[in-house]
Amino acid sequence: MGLRQFLVDAWGWLNFKPVFHDPVTGDPNRRAFPSAYATWVPEEDTRRLAAYTVLAAYDGGQAGELAEIRDGAQARERREYGDPAAFIDAITSDVLGDEQRIVVDGTEEDDTTTADEEARAVQEDLLAWAEDEQLAMRMQQAERKAVGLGDAVYRLSWEPDKRRPVVRAMDPGLYFPVLSDDGEFPARVHFAWELPEDPRRGLKARLRRITYELAPIRPATVSSAEGRGQRTRTFVGDEDDPLLVPGDTADEQGAIWRQYAWNDEPSRFTCYLTDATWLLEDLERHSDVDNLPMGKAVYAQRGDGEVLDGLDLMIDFVPVLHLPNSVPGAEEHWGKASLAAVLQVLDELAASDTDAARASATTGIPILSVSGLQDGRASVQVEPGVVFKLADGGRMDVVNTAPQLAQLLTTVETLRDRAAVNLRLPAVALGTHDPAQMPSGYALKISLGPLDKLIASMRLARRHKYQLLLRFVQRLFIAGQHPDWVGRSVHPANIVFGAYTPTDRMGVLEEVATAYAARLISLETALRMLAEGGWPIEDVAAEIERIQARAFDQAAALADATGDAEAVRDYLGMKPADPEKVPVPVLPGPATTPDDPETDAGQQQ
Repeated sequence: MGLRQFLVDAWGWLNFKPVFHDPVTGDPNRRAFPSAYATWVPEEDTRRLAAYTVLAAYDGGQAGELAEIRDGAQARERREYGDPAAFIDAITSDVLGDEQRIVVDGTEEDDTTTADEEARAVQEDLLAWAEDEQLAMRMQQAERKAVGLGDAVYRLSWEPDKRRPVVRAMDPGLYFPVLSDDGEFPARVHFAWELPEDPRRGLKARLRRITYELAPIRPATVSSAEGRGQRTRTFVGDEDDPLLVPGDTADEQGAIWRQYAWNDEPSRFTCYLTDATWLLEDLERHSDVDNLPMGKAVYAQRGDGEVLDGLDLMIDFVPVLHLPNSVPGAEEHWGKASLAAVLQVLDELAASDTDAARASATTGIPILSVSGLQDGRASVQVEPGVVFKLADGGRMDVVNTAPQLAQLLTTVETLRDRAAVNLRLPAVALGTHDPAQMPSGYALKISLGPLDKLIASMRLARRHKYQLLLRFVQRLFIAGQHPDWVGRSVHPANIVFGAYTPTDRMGVLEEVATAYAARLISLETALRMLAEGGWPIEDVAAEIERIQARAFDQAAALADATGDAEAVRDYLGMKPADPEKVPVPVLPGPATTPDDPETDAGQQQ
């Protein structure tokens, strides 16, 4: 007799569900998760893909349909009223905040530093790019995937037709990285999914795979057609003396080097893109997503006609970003879904909702027990206005299920509160608590403490990823030779999330005004605090310029302290004075008129 498997991995929190973890084999149910057992799916990704399916079922109110595969038709009778989706939406909104701002280092100036004009230009171009790419919507799509499934993926590419980088939010179920030992920055990444059969178009079931691979630089290639009409890429020049991409150099050992605009030293690596499709019937049983028969592949073409068969992207990084929902464990790659800790509570909540629905039916249409009917009938149909004629000794009893229904509804609220507590979502953050009932703003802030720690941890897992995203965008602009980016360098940039909790604007204003008046904080810090507190300040640097342009008292104090007229003009945002136009000096003295004889006499003397 074998012992039941005790498996601890990144998805061990789902082992309580028999459909996910078979009591005997320990594997997910094959009928419930057929896509996880496709021949091309690596064995180590089976539980991950099955976990994504389970989490998506909870989000879509379909957990009963999934359980039906193992537990039978009665599993479909469970009521699912959208609590998981509400929790996911609330956490996603809190993580993103009320706004998302792109901030480039060096765009703000203070008393000790001046603003970098190139950094300001980079920030303006990134803001324009974010508007064109609808970055806020892409982030909403990706973040909801991350919160609900535990992982999200961004894929970037340079689009020659649009003349800008394009960002896409990808489903993590399509993401198959070839991980290294440390679990970070894979040098080979696949996106793969099956295309169903289409009899009307005469198309068989296929597998599409998009691959990014960081590899040593190879000689130049061009698109060409083989004898059977298959589009592919071939090397340029003779086999013994192939041509290099303009700008590349080869050393004595034959290694090819390339100088990228964003690096100080030459690099031996570049990223190659392959987009190919296979017929499922052509796949061999021992082949997985990383080992497919390339001789049977059909390659796609880019909009400019380039065949995507190992196309050199002219960049030294893989333009793919994996976004974990939580800080991964040491040497781990995958994140953890926000609902992971409360799935059992959600099952109990669905069961209580189901019981409450059944009890409400007997409460709305009560069960009657009638005895002693004069006509001798064994049963009667209860309808409004019906009259029962009872013989002597007859009676009518009503089964009252209202107390049971009330208890069930109390249980439902208790379970919902328990789930919110474990998710660290206080009632005031969910909108189910009346803020007027809070004794003070300090008490409100204390009640939001668990949510503050949750969001701080989740934003920590995202901060470096979004820094990389903006770095990749700048590099793609430079690699694409966009006219506005020629000669520029890559500047450190980040996406700053806005406030996620209600703030007391007047309280923040009083705090900031007191600190700034006491010279405890700078004007830059004061405006940043106001912006984080909900004040409509979009650009701190621009707001400082507008304030200083009207700060004549401070300008006068600066003139008295330095005696530098140019510093005063720069402080007020005025143009430098024209050196050819020397201002006429005005000498101090009593007010006089040209007709004053005393003044004329004084001038003659």
